[in-house]
Amino acid sequence: MEIVNISQRCGLHGWCPGTLGNISLLSSSLKCIFIKRSGADLNRLKPKDVLTLDLDGNVLKGEGKPSIETRFHLGIYKARKDVRAVFHVHPPFATAYAVAGKKIPMVTEAAKIVLIDVPLLPSAPPGSDELASGVVDGFKDLRVKAVLLGEHGVIAVGKTLESAYHTAALVEDTAKIAFLSSLIKI
Repeated sequence: MEIVNISQRCGLHGWCPGTLGNISLLSSSLKCIFIKRSGADLNRLKPKDVLTLDLDGNVLKGEGKPSIETRFHLGIYKARKDVRAVFHVHPPFATAYAVAGKKIPMVTEAAKIVLIDVPLLPSAPPGSDELASGVVDGFKDLRVKAVLLGEHGVIAVGKTLESAYHTAALVEDTAKIAFLSSLIKI
């Protein structure tokens, strides 16, 4: 199962401490999503930890409760017909910018061309309607591939799990390079 493999890759990078983070995939039929169950560890995700939900958030297959962030996953899919995968991870450098309330500077050519901008959204309680609404609004611009959640982490989207993963990786790399380059005294 591709979602299991890519989740474990996120774990290798240290993007998902404990049971934090969630990943979802819109089915090829566009009628359901696959998402991590609440309390599952993305670093050690197993097929049994992935639930199948309808587009209203009802569990169709699997045991357990869906991720607390299911509402924003479903909201992004409804708002963005070009998105088939959503990542919510906590990579350390990008999350540091989110906690500091600072946007990540687009310091590399790749960031300027691919990301263009990574909006910083206001802080909101995890799992709240306020957070879900803010996230969906943050992705209404079709150019947006990733957002920072104030005091929280990163959400990246893509047409595939692999493309969403690469977007999350580029956000983290850009944050890391921006931070490290700010330490260099000329």
